[in-house]
Amino acid sequence: MVLSHFDEAGQARMVDVSAKPATHRTATARGTVTMAPETFRPLADKALEKGDVLGVARLAGIMGAKRTPELIPLSHPLPLTSVTVEFDLREEDAAVDIEVTVKTTAQTGVEMEAMTGVAVCALTIYDMCKSADRSITLSDLRLIHKAGGASGTYTAPGEEAPA
Repeated sequence: MVLSHFDEAGQARMVDVSAKPATHRTATARGTVTMAPETFRPLADKALEKGDVLGVARLAGIMGAKRTPELIPLSHPLPLTSVTVEFDLREEDAAVDIEVTVKTTAQTGVEMEAMTGVAVCALTIYDMCKSADRSITLSDLRLIHKAGGASGTYTAPGEEAPA
C-alpha cells in the first residue's frame, strides 16, 4: 500500500495536486454523541442552561469544516461551496447522530472537512452538556460517502449514499 503523504524517504509531505483538474467533489461523514437520558431530554427540548446546544453545534461544525487545514497538518486549504449539518435525535438511545456534508469544486476532496465538521459538532455538544453529564461519549466518526475526483465514488459498506 502506498501512502501518498510520505515521500520515498518516508518523510511527511503535502501531496502535490497542482496537475489535477478541479472537479465537483462531495463528502459526507457521520458520528454519534450518546448521553444519559436525563441530559438528552432537555437537550432535545432546548431547555439546558446554555440554550440551543444543537444550534451552536451546527455553527461549530460549519466552522470546523472551514478550518480543517489549520487542524490537520497536511490537508489543503479548499474553497468550500457548501457545508450542511444535520442531526437525528434518537430518544430511545439518548443519542444524537450527526451528519455533515461538504461540497467544493477543487483539485482534491473534502473528506477531512466533513469528518472534522462532525468531530467539532460532537465536541461542542459535549462541551455544552458536560456540566450535566460527564459520561457523554463520542463515537462512530466515519466517512459514509464521497464523490468526485479520480478515485470516483465511495459509499461505506452498509450505508446509503446521501440524497
